[in-house]
Formats: sequence, structure tokens, C-alpha cells
Amino acid sequence: MSGAPALEAVPHGRPALPYLDAVGMTGGYGAADILHGCNLSVAKGEIAVIVGPNGAGKSTAMKAVFGMLPLRGGQVTLGGVDITRLSPQERVYRGMGFVPQTHNVFTSMTVEENLEMGAFIREDDCTDTMEQVYHLFPVLRDKRHQAAGELSGGQRQQVAVGRALMTKPQLLMLDEPTAGVSPIVMDELFDRIIEVARTGISILMVEQNARQALAIADKGFVLVQGRNRFTDSGAALLANPEVRQSFLGG
Repeated sequence: MSGAPALEAVPHGRPALPYLDAVGMTGGYGAADILHGCNLSVAKGEIAVIVGPNGAGKSTAMKAVFGMLPLRGGQVTLGGVDITRLSPQERVYRGMGFVPQTHNVFTSMTVEENLEMGAFIREDDCTDTMEQVYHLFPVLRDKRHQAAGELSGGQRQQVAVGRALMTKPQLLMLDEPTAGVSPIVMDELFDRIIEVARTGISILMVEQNARQALAIADKGFVLVQGRNRFTDSGAALLANPEVRQSFLGG
């Protein structure tokens, strides 16, 4: 195994100002708004989770943050800079990484080629970052010459997250990262997400496995019909009787 550096942890502190701050997001597809004044924020090194019932606007809120949904109202700032009008490509250059729920790997390419594609915006040597990804997801090193389309669902998710990390993002956004995987694989993915956050990368995640996601979250947002219903720490939301009864199955 190579002696390349592992992802290095940084002190876990809460800055006064969030790294990502999305305020009053209002917008949708066509004439109908799906988001109605939605607010999301994530500090450096923090894990923030968006949960809620089907149709609550969770993935739409994520797409709005990434610039895939034009907003009719609201503002998105990253590191204190207004990025509301920037394209998704420009946001990647600003430090955003986005992993969609589906179609998130190049199935005919090898694992290593997928990771190399993630470094498309970089002009420096990406070898160290690739070694860090392999350290985070050892199975990808073992399967680096195998076509991504031949991997299991959980392994594909690791490729997708690894490719996003190749851009060296400051904010990593994950849309349903554990969809369709076994409980064991889900736990492993969550462990890796915690490890990424400890390096100082901010995590914004949409998850259907709300109880498990809130258990690792510094902050949680419960959305209902495109609006914030509850915002609190993950632990506080898990302890909230109304949240448990209405959104976590009691």
C-alpha cells in the first residue's frame, strides 16, 4: 500500500458565520414554486442533513444551492461571497462538489478513470488526492482497473464521492448517498462521510434514512412542502417528540 498522506483531520470548531448560507430560497420548475423561503446553512467541517417526507423539496433545495434551479427569490453565499447567479460549473470552481443520487458514475470507465475525470478543473498534480481517496475507500484501490458499471451499488457510491473529492471541494453535497444500499454499507458510508467532515470539508446531505443521518449530523433541517419546519442540531431533532412522531416513525 502506498505511503501517501491520509485525509488529515483539522480541529472541529464552529465559526460564527456559516461557510454556506442559503437564505430565503424561492423557486421551482416552470411557473410553480417548490421552495418557499427555504433556508440552509453549513459551517466549515460541519455535517448538515436535509430530511422530510417525499415531495418536501429536499433534492430541489440541494439543486438550488448548486445552481441547477433558478431562484425567484433568496440568496446563496459561499465563504461570504454571493454566488446566487453563478452556474453550477462556476460553483465547482468556487469549491462546491455535488454527487447526484443517480447516474453519478461513468459506467464504461474504470474506477481510476472516473477519479481522474473528477480532477478536470485542476492544473496541479492530483496524485496525492487520489491516494487520499484510496485511503478513504480501500476497495476502490483494489478495483481501480475495473469498470465502474461492474461494481455494487455501494461501491459505485464510493466512486461518485471519491470523484467529487478529486476537485478538492470545500463543500461536498450528497443527494441520497445511501439510496438502495444495505444497512451495513450505509453505516460504512456514513463513517466515511464523518471522516471527510473531520478534514474541514463542509457536508450538506439529503437523506431518506432520516434517523441514521440525524445521528451523525451537527445540524438538521426538516423540510415540509418546500419550507423549513424544524432546524436544530441532529441530537435535538432526534429527541424532539413531534419530529420523531411525524418524520421518524415514532
